[in-house]
Amino acid sequence: MSKSVKRQYNSTRRQEQAAETRLRIIQAAHELFVAKGYGRTTIAEIASTAGVAIETVYAAFRNKHTLLRQVWYVSFRGDEEDVRLLDRPEIRAVLAEPDLATRFVQHAVVITAVFRRIAPLLAALQGAAASESAAGAMLAEWDQQRLDACTKYAAAAAATGQLAVSEAECRDVLAATMDGTLWKRLVAESGWPDERFATWLGHLWTSQLVTAHPA
Repeated sequence: MSKSVKRQYNSTRRQEQAAETRLRIIQAAHELFVAKGYGRTTIAEIASTAGVAIETVYAAFRNKHTLLRQVWYVSFRGDEEDVRLLDRPEIRAVLAEPDLATRFVQHAVVITAVFRRIAPLLAALQGAAASESAAGAMLAEWDQQRLDACTKYAAAAAATGQLAVSEAECRDVLAATMDGTLWKRLVAESGWPDERFATWLGHLWTSQLVTAHPA
């Protein structure tokens, strides 16, 4: 019995160590992609910054493009769990709100936190996209996933019967305001606090997309 318990403990600890190593590599890659740019960052530099062997990076992620995708999605979602933001508790809670105006206000708070997480890496990818195909592909993948998510958000909004515009228009407005550009202009460049931006974005969505309640 004791040997079985020991084997289980050793296996669990190895899994924990592997997860810790992956996270160190992801954090190192994120730091270097932002500071140096995706194209100028090498696997050797990532390994050195993470304190691991080059072979360890390749064993965990195969190549730099695959590592970039993981760095992006950890930044976007907040952790390495392979669950779309759309399916995470914070968004499920938003979509469970029956009042559409309240839902948009809550959604703005959640997405503002996402903008804060992805802003440095997003800027680095946008700067590299013209010369680095992997960066361009990552942005294109994100654009498609964002449109898919906004399609689902719009369908859920239409289902409430409180949408003031067509489902397609709701999708387009959400997609256009969820690419990080407004956050960059108003928060990163103009100095708005995240709280002010979230309030403004929630009001924007509500005023443009929700049927006014009769007086």
